[in-house]
Amino acid sequence: MRYVIQLLLWVVIALLGYKVYNSVYSSVEFQKTKKERFTQAITKLKEIRTAQIAHKTVTGKFANSYENLAKFIDTAKFTLTQQRDSSFTRFDKELRIDKSVDTVVVDILGYESVKDSLFKNIDYRKLDAIKVDEKDIKIDMKTSVIERNEILYPVFEAKIAKKDILFDQDANYVEQEEKVESLGEINGSEISVGSLDEINTNGNWPVSYDN
Repeated sequence: MRYVIQLLLWVVIALLGYKVYNSVYSSVEFQKTKKERFTQAITKLKEIRTAQIAHKTVTGKFANSYENLAKFIDTAKFTLTQQRDSSFTRFDKELRIDKSVDTVVVDILGYESVKDSLFKNIDYRKLDAIKVDEKDIKIDMKTSVIERNEILYPVFEAKIAKKDILFDQDANYVEQEEKVESLGEINGSEISVGSLDEINTNGNWPVSYDN
């Protein structure tokens, strides 16, 4: 009986060791997969932000669809300007003298294609999704206008759900990831850039993902 008990104890120890190892290994693999896919999503969100900022610079507003954003990139051009100090003489009717007035002159130097300057090596026609294991994960994008001090400001937001990016991962890990609250992590259930409530084009990811 002593040998049987020892054998059973070794079996139990082996099983517990395997479970511990498997738990640690699966956690490490999840973190690795998460980091890779989140980085891929953030790269795409940055491209959307670049396109939207260019659209606002040229048109004064953000594009309300990916189709319009792609059309804009295909055809739009930046105006290249140069500012220089200058002055001119103006007759002062009250003093009855000529007065020198300082001013700034803006010269148009030419035009540059948005596509060539910002998206030369980027497939801007596929900004609406990232591909994970041959599956397209869609990125939701919306635009709006908010009022601040009686002035209307255009805003946009693009976001993608963590659970959609991690669709094939352990459900418990995904649930924990959606609830994470940490300075070094992406808090909340979504990865996003811009805001429909605030005037900003920031992303909600930490600096480590930019590096």
